[in-house]
Amino acid sequence: MEDLSSALAEGVEAEFMYQLESMAAPSVKVELGIATTRIGGGVALSIRHDVTGFWNKALGFGFEEPVTHDLIGRVLDFYRSQGSTGTTFQIAHSVLPPDWDEIRAASGLRPASHYVKLACRVEDFWPAESKLVVEPVRPEDVREWAAVTFRGFGMPEEGFTEMLAATYDHPGFHPVAAWDGDTMVATANLFVRGEVASLNSGATLREHRNRGAQSALLTMRAELAADLGCRWLVAETGMPSERRANPSLNNMLRSGLRPLYSRRNWVWEPDAG
Repeated sequence: MEDLSSALAEGVEAEFMYQLESMAAPSVKVELGIATTRIGGGVALSIRHDVTGFWNKALGFGFEEPVTHDLIGRVLDFYRSQGSTGTTFQIAHSVLPPDWDEIRAASGLRPASHYVKLACRVEDFWPAESKLVVEPVRPEDVREWAAVTFRGFGMPEEGFTEMLAATYDHPGFHPVAAWDGDTMVATANLFVRGEVASLNSGATLREHRNRGAQSALLTMRAELAADLGCRWLVAETGMPSERRANPSLNNMLRSGLRPLYSRRNWVWEPDAG
């Protein structure tokens, strides 16, 4: 398989996350404490009132500007200015400098979990069938789509539902959902940047899992990406541990997505550096 560059794979994820948090209405930004910025070719995203920590991320670095102590310092200055409770750096291993251990130790970044970055060419995707109805989300259903997404992830909905729903007006976002009769049971999103399509935000309500919803939503998004002229499908998910499998990763592998590389998370907290 022709390799997709890590610059494109990281870039589409960073842009998706940046647009998702940046597009929130001013009132939602105040409610959640949202602030976003671009630094050195990457993005830094802060949500002060995010109790999960998931939405505080710094990613996309190392392609326009080398990863240095100065770059990491500028990013941390942003988080300190926002009164952030912490953040997670997600940087592709291929762009980490030889002195990364010294940089991250001096900056107070500690190693955490790993993510797997996956990709395949659009024509190499393997479609799946499902008895569920899978469709693009209509304008009147976008808020329910956003709420079901957070409910499926087990995350707080207040404020965050409005944040995610606001992405509907962005031309790069293509939300889809799976229905069981009149009930929306699973959600996902496709984000398109040039010839690269990011498969993200896949979530299924607990009582409706193990029915093939996410495989069906992967298939619909692959078809949408092909219709939009994309060449590549890209996704990322947590690396499974020896004791705990990752169903999302298994669904992706069955669909033809293949691991490109693993990426370590590096966590920073204010009292660490």
